[in-house]
Amino acid sequence: MRSARGGASRWLVGLVAVALAGLSGSAVFGSRQQADIVSQIAAGSASTDAYQQTSYLARWESALMQEALREPGGDGHRQLLGVYRQTQNAMEHIAALDFQDQQVTAEIVQAHRGLNGEIATYLTLIDQGDRQTAEDHLEKVIEPATTRIMDVVLAEQQNHLNEHAERQSDGQRESRQLLWGNGLAFVVTLLVLALFALSARAHRLQVEAMATTDPLTGLPNRAAFTDRTRRALAEDTSHRRRASEPRPGRATVLVVNLDGFRDVNEQLGHRVGDLLLNHVSRRLQVSVREHDFVARLGGDEFAVLLRDADPAIGEAIAARLTDAFDEPFVIDDLTVDLEVSVGAATARPGDDVPTLLRHADTAMSIAKQQRLGFRRFTTSTTEDSNARLTLLGDLRRALDHGGEISLHYQPKVDIGSGVLVGVEALARWQHPGKGPISPGAFIPVLEATTLIHKFTHQVLTEALTQARTWLDAGYHVPVAVNISTRSLLDADFPDQVATLLREIGVPGEHLCIEVTEYSIMSDPNTAIEALHRIRRLGVKISVDDYGTGYSSMTYLRLLPLDELKIDRSFVQDMSTDRGNRALVASTVELGHNLGLTVVAEGIEDAPTLAALGEIGCDFAQGFHLARPMPADAVTAILRRVYAPVA
Repeated sequence: MRSARGGASRWLVGLVAVALAGLSGSAVFGSRQQADIVSQIAAGSASTDAYQQTSYLARWESALMQEALREPGGDGHRQLLGVYRQTQNAMEHIAALDFQDQQVTAEIVQAHRGLNGEIATYLTLIDQGDRQTAEDHLEKVIEPATTRIMDVVLAEQQNHLNEHAERQSDGQRESRQLLWGNGLAFVVTLLVLALFALSARAHRLQVEAMATTDPLTGLPNRAAFTDRTRRALAEDTSHRRRASEPRPGRATVLVVNLDGFRDVNEQLGHRVGDLLLNHVSRRLQVSVREHDFVARLGGDEFAVLLRDADPAIGEAIAARLTDAFDEPFVIDDLTVDLEVSVGAATARPGDDVPTLLRHADTAMSIAKQQRLGFRRFTTSTTEDSNARLTLLGDLRRALDHGGEISLHYQPKVDIGSGVLVGVEALARWQHPGKGPISPGAFIPVLEATTLIHKFTHQVLTEALTQARTWLDAGYHVPVAVNISTRSLLDADFPDQVATLLREIGVPGEHLCIEVTEYSIMSDPNTAIEALHRIRRLGVKISVDDYGTGYSSMTYLRLLPLDELKIDRSFVQDMSTDRGNRALVASTVELGHNLGLTVVAEGIEDAPTLAALGEIGCDFAQGFHLARPMPADAVTAILRRVYAPVA
């Protein structure tokens, strides 16, 4: 019996031992299996993150291609090649991680590497100004390739996401089955899954932050500003607010644009431009109140969202912003002076975010064009804007079809002898429906658009053709033409002048180009180079409205000038105002010391003409001498007073 019990005990002990060994083996096997699952989940997480990063960079790369076409020389143009390299590195990374689909990943790596030359060609076409060819290249070559690559990346990403989800499900099921024998492994698995969830959440928050933050300045971007403004408008119109809850102020948007920022980028480089934008963003933030919302909309444009019961607060904040730019910026030992143009719009019932932003932007554009510094949007602003758009359309039609815009010529007279020494060409517009339109109304509209180039070409062509007609009749009458800032700073303008002189057959000395001090000082280096090229054609150069702009003795010395034209504001009262007489006399002396001819504008009476003769001014023009007149009237004077020159 004892022997039987002993045998039973040994059997039981053996059974327990086998059971314990089985349990231990099961635990070891479960731990091994669980460890394998955890390892697979971790590897799948890394692979999934890599595909997510690659698809994000590929989308960013495609967006920058479009932005580079819309804004040549902008942020998209500058960042594109860098993002391309990041995308290529990301694709090579997934190729190294994804052993399962090596052939597919190798193919997309090679395909994306092949885009390098195509992107370089695309950017070169944009830099050369050939936007149409660049757009065709983008649509026919680059976009099909990027679409194929993106389709493969997204498909692989989805496969890995599905596989990763399946591995997670398996891990959870095995963990529940092995919980009684492998609690520690189950806890480890939970920790791994928790870490993965935290990593995914952190990644999602990072992507969301990137989507609403300007990467250069760290300010909220246009998307964030739009969302904040939309919520502000929703609060303004909500009727579910408790009666005791104070009503927030109406939403007011300020759009802030930097005047002259393009010149900073072109003359000092984009690196200095980026640093300047960072300085500007900080200065804007410290210039507003703590609860005001500042964002960068893009390029050199910023916006501020205000919530105040009194919309007039917008004027006060705008004044603080403009005053903040009185102090120059110091960047890398460079001193940069900037001004801003600010437009304000307060939300009206029914306004949405695009409408509010458009109104503020319209006001800003008017402030910029008219050099007001600040402008608030009103109903009349819309009317003014619509009127300008209508006028611009009429101008475009007039330039395309001809016959409406013509030239009148105002004689320029030698003060000592009374001899006609030249004429100034002045544009006149006879609108078919509105009648005569003043140059002061349509010239600024032209100067704000690229239509000024077509207008200048037509004016130069007509003026030179008339000069040729007078030459053929035996009269040497030099013609002066006013040139806008846009035309002067156009790199092709000197060649256009040379071509017109050659084609029409007019010697260069029969043309005088009149430019203002402002147009020269907008970009002195470019302006001086252009004037030298024009001067080498024999064309005379005159500074118009002298005394009203950025007078600089240094630039007067450097410029290839022939003539100074004293502005009428100094001339008109000089016979009775000793101060104006002294200013005109000193300008005449300065011009003569520099070897220049001096012309006085705006002569409206005999005493003024006599006073100019007394101080030695050379030439004069004004209503007292002759009003602007058609070419036929000038020809009649020439026939009556002057004999043709053989």
